[in-house]
Amino acid sequence: MKNLSFQSRIRIVIVCFFVVSAILISRLFFVQVIHQNFYAERADKQYVTPSSNIFNRGSIFFSKKDDSLVAAGTVTSGFKLAIIPKDIVDSESTYLKLDQYIEIDKETFLSKVSKKNDPYEEIATGLTKEQIDEIENFGLKGVSIFKDNWRFYPNGSLAAHALGFLAYKNDSLVGQYGLERFYNSTLSKPKNESYVNFFAEVFSNISNTISNTNTGDIVTTIEPSVQYNLESELLSTLNKWDADQAGGIIINPQNGEIYAIAGLPNFDLNNFKKVSDTSVFRNPLVENVFEFGSVIKPLVMSGAINEGVITPETTYFDAGSVIVDKKTINNFDKKGRGKISMQGVLDQSLNTGMVFVENKLGHDRFRTYMKSYGIGDKTGIDLPNETSGLINNLNSPRNIEYANASFGQGIALTPVEAIRAFSVIANGGKLVTPHLVKEIKYDNGISKNIDYPIVKENLLKKETTDTVTRMLIHVFETYDGGIHKLENYSVASKTGTAQIALESGKGYYPDRHMHSFFGYFPAYDPKFLVFLFLKNPKQIKYASQTLIPPFLDITKFILNYYNVPPDR
Repeated sequence: MKNLSFQSRIRIVIVCFFVVSAILISRLFFVQVIHQNFYAERADKQYVTPSSNIFNRGSIFFSKKDDSLVAAGTVTSGFKLAIIPKDIVDSESTYLKLDQYIEIDKETFLSKVSKKNDPYEEIATGLTKEQIDEIENFGLKGVSIFKDNWRFYPNGSLAAHALGFLAYKNDSLVGQYGLERFYNSTLSKPKNESYVNFFAEVFSNISNTISNTNTGDIVTTIEPSVQYNLESELLSTLNKWDADQAGGIIINPQNGEIYAIAGLPNFDLNNFKKVSDTSVFRNPLVENVFEFGSVIKPLVMSGAINEGVITPETTYFDAGSVIVDKKTINNFDKKGRGKISMQGVLDQSLNTGMVFVENKLGHDRFRTYMKSYGIGDKTGIDLPNETSGLINNLNSPRNIEYANASFGQGIALTPVEAIRAFSVIANGGKLVTPHLVKEIKYDNGISKNIDYPIVKENLLKKETTDTVTRMLIHVFETYDGGIHKLENYSVASKTGTAQIALESGKGYYPDRHMHSFFGYFPAYDPKFLVFLFLKNPKQIKYASQTLIPPFLDITKFILNYYNVPPDR
């Protein structure tokens, strides 16, 4: 009897427990699911705007050297202000009160107030809580405050061309440039997507329908400190030499990861609407092609060494000029050096020497090697609007076209195409895919590391790339009498100075030049390759004068920042 009474009490306790639990859970269900929007709207003063219209989008992250993440593009919350025109009693007074706390054009405001049949006219977005608290104190009739979300770039203009921004296309905010556009389908979230909590999943069984497994956040390879350093050096150089344009890329030549990529002039991602010349939105690193000049010489030299038709010790007689198809090709200073080696050709950047090398290699093999470096093809970088280099001259029957191309004139490359080609020498003969995104963190909790396979291998023999690297180390350590040599690190590099083609495409400006420079380090197992360019610097002729200083500053920063161990 006692056991029966005890069991009955246990049953009663269990029933009461489940009843209370059911009540609590039901209450939570109604609060968090059924009336979620009601309470959220009360908390955020979102009185009429449905949650389905609240903007939401996946985030973009930079990756620091320790793999921690830094927000590059995110969604931030605030408020927006709207009016019901028919309820505005005194438009002049209302404007004067609002104008104290928000930036608003009077003519535009009065125009919207005049639309008496319109139930909703948006006046201002991106407002802070402090602003709306002040405005609410006025108790303005016909003025409403709603919750608002918008895209925010915490670092302003940093990596602007790489990130891109959002703008309206019809009635939708979509990525227009950069990663925002390339990964728009991944970053976009359906308008009716809500924030799902535990109870929503339990009761509505919608975990698989609300959370779109194709959307999420993207993690880039861009290292924010390295990006900032690159942009600072480029800006200083651009201003110092009053150049038209500057750009640079820092890449891991072994796998194609881009640590930094920048073009100047750039723009503030949070205020891009204030840009008057929209051409600044174009990414010159992937959308523009340039004749880079002598930085191409190591690529040609590599092909000839790989074929065994020359060695670093091979010599020729340099008269200062050479005639090809009745046209004269000069060295940069029009001076001859007499008998000189291939090492001397790179050291002194002799155009006549490169014509000699191209003749030894032959037109067909020359063309084959240049194409094998990916020149003339898109790299496949994960940025929109990529174009490819112009190398039609390499199909010409005229000898002069090949001669000019041997020292980087007459062929044009995108900067990202150029840095991929230079990486072939730095990494031992592999053609990699330059890229900016390494991971996607999907909304369903699954993360995906993006694999970028090697496009081609063994384009050059390891012995060849080691030989050319030694030659380029010698080039670097003989600049300006050897004053730039780093005691504990080997650096391989080459400068380039080229004439800028006329807009008509027929001939070159006599007084405008493109400066370029690439270097990689530590030279025999490099994890960093830096490429810089400067368009039309004023009152200065050679890239060695304009680009070696910023390259050195960038190199020293990276060596210190990553604590790279000495290689000698």
